[in-house]
Amino acid sequence: MMRRFGLLRKAISSSPEKYLQRRCLSPPQAATAQLQQNDGPVPKMPAFDYTPPPYTGPTADEILRKRKEYLSPSMFYFYKKPLNIVDGKMQYLFDESGRRYLDAFGGIATVCCGHCHPDVVRTIVDQTKKLQHSTILYLNNEIADFAEALASKLPGDLKVVFFTNSGTEANELAMMIAKLYTGCNDIVSLRNAYHGNAAGTMGATAQCNWKFNVVQTGVHHAMNPDPYRGAFGSDGEKYAKDVHDLIQFGTSGNIAGFICEAIQGVGGIVELAPGYLSAVYSTIKKAGGLFISDEVQSGFARTGSHFWGFESHGVVPDIVTMAKGIGNGIPLGAVVTTPEIAQVLTRRSYFNTFGGNPVCTAAGHAVLKVIEKEKLQENAQAVGSHLKERLNVLKDKYEIIGDVRGRGLMLGVELVTDRQQKTPANAEILHVMEQMKDMGVLVGKGGFYGNVFRVTPPLCFTKEDADYFVDVMDYAMSKI
Repeated sequence: MMRRFGLLRKAISSSPEKYLQRRCLSPPQAATAQLQQNDGPVPKMPAFDYTPPPYTGPTADEILRKRKEYLSPSMFYFYKKPLNIVDGKMQYLFDESGRRYLDAFGGIATVCCGHCHPDVVRTIVDQTKKLQHSTILYLNNEIADFAEALASKLPGDLKVVFFTNSGTEANELAMMIAKLYTGCNDIVSLRNAYHGNAAGTMGATAQCNWKFNVVQTGVHHAMNPDPYRGAFGSDGEKYAKDVHDLIQFGTSGNIAGFICEAIQGVGGIVELAPGYLSAVYSTIKKAGGLFISDEVQSGFARTGSHFWGFESHGVVPDIVTMAKGIGNGIPLGAVVTTPEIAQVLTRRSYFNTFGGNPVCTAAGHAVLKVIEKEKLQENAQAVGSHLKERLNVLKDKYEIIGDVRGRGLMLGVELVTDRQQKTPANAEILHVMEQMKDMGVLVGKGGFYGNVFRVTPPLCFTKEDADYFVDVMDYAMSKI
């Protein structure tokens, strides 16, 4: 099997354009038919009772031309021939030809209730008809009602909410609050972390792929407690000692805070080693710092076992940041902290024009209601566990799968060409992604080396969807 992947890598590297034209650039239906003709029947997608209206807009080629001419050249896309997605319903997306795709990426862990969930859409439309925007300088019930509902989902005294427009904004604000409250400027973050792309959050981010050569000061990056690639395996306490040493030898001995994701998302769905967070928590407190939990990707029931990722580690943060799943696709983020800590922003005027917008906060409140009404946390736990079990079976079948990890419907599948050396399978993952797309499955990829499948579907994903996803991945790997 590994020899076949080696031949694949050679074919791609020797003539990538010719290879991709032959294997990846045919229309989806034709690609599926070709696979079926050459290799037997492909897995069958579960039935779904929805047909999108005919699409009459510009073609993918026209959109791509405009994108190249008028949008930032920094914008990249998946697939050699990018998809023109024009419609969505629950866990499915539809392209310009009406072809249906199973969405196992969820708009980068953002769509939690499902695409165009009727309850969320209805709430957005109704609120937009009444009042699209005013200002938080006037009263409106939507922001207050959502803040109350959100605070009820958090433990302890975490009940003061600041609304933002994104996860980057939320993390920027959280780090500023920590600095103001403690009177210190040093922040400890983890290697392989991603917290945003603004000035402060880029400093906290610790992957060169996402960092520009601009001034980034006051952040110390601790050893990543990665059970798969880390130096100490799953020994969380050994990794935690590095945070202690960083504080002792890299700061005055006091810090503003420690920020981390419960499960690293952009970093490749990396779980923290057991025992790490509780050990670090003690160290941070002794140094006078605040613990900031970045729940931008792991929050809102995605991990299944808990509503928030930090809850599985037995610690209570001082500040929690969130975005993505909070609005099911609406631009919305939030920072939640305690009344005491929140007081620091009264020292000057803090204001956010769109933070707390009535349409966005109404949508966020609707999302919370749907998660509870449809028991999406329980579904994430049940379906995610089933999916992880099936992926582990696939791991036993194919040596290219080095690791399967994550919780609930936040799972990672890391591909390697050598299990002992853990050599990233960069070319192979692109090929498998293309083949899966041709069979109607969309999945993300990430990790520092770009060799990890990021499986973060809408939380309405079913066991039938999970089985189809694994069957398609199995088929794609078996035919290389």
